Amino acid sequence: MDPGLDIPEPHEATEVRTVPWWVGPAFGLLALGTVPWVIFLAVTLPHHATFAHYRAVWVGFDSGLIAVLALTALLAWWARPEVALTSTAAATMLLVDAWFDVMTTPARHGLLMAVVLAVLVELPLAGICLWIARHAEQVMEYRVMVLVRRARRVERRLARRTVIERAKP
Repeated sequence: MDPGLDIPEPHEATEVRTVPWWVGPAFGLLALGTVPWVIFLAVTLPHHATFAHYRAVWVGFDSGLIAVLALTALLAWWARPEVALTSTAAATMLLVDAWFDVMTTPARHGLLMAVVLAVLVELPLAGICLWIARHAEQVMEYRVMVLVRRARRVERRLARRTVIERAKP
């Protein structure tokens, strides 16, 4: 075998951590630390509020959603693996959009429309975005397996070639 070719065993790939060891405990602490904050908000926030920049908030958020959906479209069109990231972001934004549309719409003024849009458009689209992300991940895993198989074939060919060359007088 060529010493320059260091092809890992398949089990070694699963042993590599996707993030540093401290990320899990840190985010666990962040989640626990957020609980008192949510309780504080639940107790102290007013039941009704008026927003000074309500229109700007929604126009800005929905503009960001447009940008993420457009980037997802481009990455999907180009068959880029990063589509998993943007489609996950789009799903998250769609879920947040549905939640706040329903929760901030006055009961008499458009609540039915907000619920219908959430149920028939935003939530299904979020589900499709999550499917895209999962599918892209599965394709990446498949590509890695194919590349490992190809590398093993090359490794075997190189090993045979080396044996043949050493056997020559």
